[in-house]
Amino acid sequence: MKARSRKWLIRTGWVLALSIAAVFAWLKFGAEDEDAALASGNGRIEAVEIDIAAKSPGRVKEIYVREGDFVTAGQVVARMDTDVLEAQLRQAEAQLRQAESSVMTARSQLLLREAEKKATLAVLAQREAEHEIANKRLARSSLLAREGASSQQEADDDIAQVKGTAAAVSAVRAQIAAADAAIAAARAQIAGAESALEAARASVERIRAEIADSTLQAPRDGRIQYRVAQPGEVVGGGGRVLNMIDLNDVYMTFFLPTVAAGKVALGTEVRLVLDAAPQYVVPARVSFIADVAQFTPKTVETASEREKLMFRIRAQIPVDLLRKYMTQVKTGLPGVAYVKLDPHAEWPAHLRTRLLE
Repeated sequence: MKARSRKWLIRTGWVLALSIAAVFAWLKFGAEDEDAALASGNGRIEAVEIDIAAKSPGRVKEIYVREGDFVTAGQVVARMDTDVLEAQLRQAEAQLRQAESSVMTARSQLLLREAEKKATLAVLAQREAEHEIANKRLARSSLLAREGASSQQEADDDIAQVKGTAAAVSAVRAQIAAADAAIAAARAQIAGAESALEAARASVERIRAEIADSTLQAPRDGRIQYRVAQPGEVVGGGGRVLNMIDLNDVYMTFFLPTVAAGKVALGTEVRLVLDAAPQYVVPARVSFIADVAQFTPKTVETASEREKLMFRIRAQIPVDLLRKYMTQVKTGLPGVAYVKLDPHAEWPAHLRTRLLE
């Protein structure tokens, strides 16, 4: 009986040991199998940074926001001093008025020259009529002089009259040619005055644009990160005044080895777990995969060396989610990005619970 009891105890012990080993094996390898379709990499939350800068050199007059303030697209965040530009604008507007006056004067001169030409044409018609009458009178007097009905003196006087009217016609035609030249000059003067007018208008528009650019606005919705300059400071052209982050363009950059990166496609689902809030899972999608390895050995010859190649991947957080939790978004937070290498695989339990929506 004792021998049988001893064998039974030994068999029971073996069964118990095998059961415990099976449980440990399942806990170890089963969990590993659950994560076998996943790849992960460390990264940090980042966002697109935007510099709000002065287009032209000048002095910062006012800044209306502080670091950490939320701003909307088009919101005025700072102003540059525009005293010099305002003076230049007044000068340009005076030049514009002068150019407008010059155009009006040139057009009046053209009308005057055209009126003078019309008057000269009327005189020409009169002189041509007189010349025609003189020719007819000369024809009659010459005939009468040949027949002895009138004196030769009368015929000579008519010849002189014809020559005089012909000279008068030539003089009037010369005046018409001069009037044409004056009209052409007046038109050229109008063209020059109109060009000066356009230049003056362009100068006014340019200065007004510079004044408008002196009012610095937020290009997008976001949060002010730094005040690079302070009121009263002078900055150069393109000098930064504020730095902001676009809270609608937030992502995590992480790295995966060659084998894993080769299985990831654009749009692949990603789950982010941040160190600061490990109890939450942030959904994202792959929006960028580098086409060049970031960590490349000097010589890549063996398969083991090629496995060291790491590719940069960006996981974009949905805009709707960002807008919902905008006040909680913070750049620089470290975390882990998990990527499904098999699109048909299920997410592990710890990446399915408490998923932000």
